[in-house]
Amino acid sequence: MTNSEQYTKRLRDSGLRPTKQRVKICEVLFASNETFHFTIKDLAKMIGNKANIKVSLATVYNTVTAFKKKGYLKEISINSSQSYFDTNIKHHHHFFDEDEKKLIDIEDNEVGPIQIKKTIPGKKIKSIEILAKIDSNK
Repeated sequence: MTNSEQYTKRLRDSGLRPTKQRVKICEVLFASNETFHFTIKDLAKMIGNKANIKVSLATVYNTVTAFKKKGYLKEISINSSQSYFDTNIKHHHHFFDEDEKKLIDIEDNEVGPIQIKKTIPGKKIKSIEILAKIDSNK
């Protein structure tokens, strides 16, 4: 299956019509073997630079949201008004560098056992992901 066919399938599986703009979004997100973190605005700029086409923020947002719901991307909420997305969907953790506004991966084996003593009746823990915020030692 070619990349273009894979992108079309991924879009259709996410409930999206494979338009030229959405296929370009897929190319930027999934063509590289390297995973990366991005905001919606970052991704829109990358698409403009790499694909040399303009895609509206709404199209980028809707496509990313559909991919997140389908499990192709992971969302990392930094605070109530700031989210990043990650193309690495394997279980892992993050440092957030508050000076550089940058996420850095922490592999699961680089974090020791975590003990949570509180329970919520009728619920079980599905997963635990650590977000450690860091800044300069000023």
